[in-house]
Amino acid sequence: MKEDKIISFIRSLHNSDSFIPLHAPYFGGKEKEYLNECIDSTFVSSTGSFVNNFEKQIAKYVQAEHAVATVNGTSAIHAALEVIGVKENDEVITQALTFVATANAISYCKAKPLFIDVDKESMGLSPTALKKFLTKNTVTQDGVCINRLTNRRIKACLPMHTFGFPCRIIEICEICEAFGIPVIEDAAEALGSSVNGKKIGTFGAIGVFSFNGNKLITAGGGGALVTNKGEYAQKAKHITTTAKKSHTFEFFHDELGYNYRMPNLNAALICAQLEQIDIFLKDKRKLVNDYKLFFKTMGVKVRSEEENTKANYWLICLELKNKEERNHYLKFLNENDVMARPIWQLMYKLPMYENCFRDEQENAQYLEERIINIPSSYRKDG
Repeated sequence: MKEDKIISFIRSLHNSDSFIPLHAPYFGGKEKEYLNECIDSTFVSSTGSFVNNFEKQIAKYVQAEHAVATVNGTSAIHAALEVIGVKENDEVITQALTFVATANAISYCKAKPLFIDVDKESMGLSPTALKKFLTKNTVTQDGVCINRLTNRRIKACLPMHTFGFPCRIIEICEICEAFGIPVIEDAAEALGSSVNGKKIGTFGAIGVFSFNGNKLITAGGGGALVTNKGEYAQKAKHITTTAKKSHTFEFFHDELGYNYRMPNLNAALICAQLEQIDIFLKDKRKLVNDYKLFFKTMGVKVRSEEENTKANYWLICLELKNKEERNHYLKFLNENDVMARPIWQLMYKLPMYENCFRDEQENAQYLEERIINIPSSYRKDG
């Protein structure tokens, strides 16, 4: 049977006869050494050398001027929105095809998400749909983009690089610049991806990454924002460390801040993980090519990076013919202890976002009905 061949092939790729997770972490570097060093130092919380070292290393890796480490990707997005100046009743353009953290971070600012459709090819925010919406529905007053439908300020645009596939970020930034809208890249899933050789996360005013347990590299939990603007980095560092003014012994906080600083213990783990990122990325490319060759014989499409882009292939995607076939694949894979999952439910289908503005969402709906993720873990002997 076709299904048996698929299960057998995936098990052979991952060299396992037991449960195969979607994306398991791999600790084959200096993780234990750095964790022991951190414990011996007694600096295991939000102060310590590993946090500072990680910020320098991640900034260098993506070729950004500054980085600020946070407890997770969601807090990094929230901080980035605050730094840009998103306020209550502002609007932020994003995509409905995303993990809920993207929309939630907007809501933490008491702002409103505007859901614009994605490209079918990249699965990220569509520049065509973005330009159509802005041209038809907005006016610029004193350098500020105003939504004529609501009379609210559009303060930011938050595109997401879905599953590590770069969206058309250059076009998005050009359009937003013309309308006076800062861009924050939700690159939570896209560390190591690039466009024309330039790392994802460095095209907008701020880029945001996640280091959750299932990401390409992990701190257990953890996130970071990167930027080339020193004032943004300074502001982000301040508000993510409870907005405490530096002093030998006094506790004075000059604005509303957040306890979002990455602990040194987590930073020790991510420093060791970052040292291995190139070998992880290399195996990812081999894995996706193996999947492509096999699934071509099954008549199933494996999603590929677009021209002039390089995806990190964090989660490898199958595109099925319709929702019924998608559900069939999800059922037989999971029933055979091979983890597979659908793409997220579109944000406007969730109760807290059902009344938010959205455009036609034709491509987002198409992808929601067809895309599934299959096991994508790094394999030491792959």
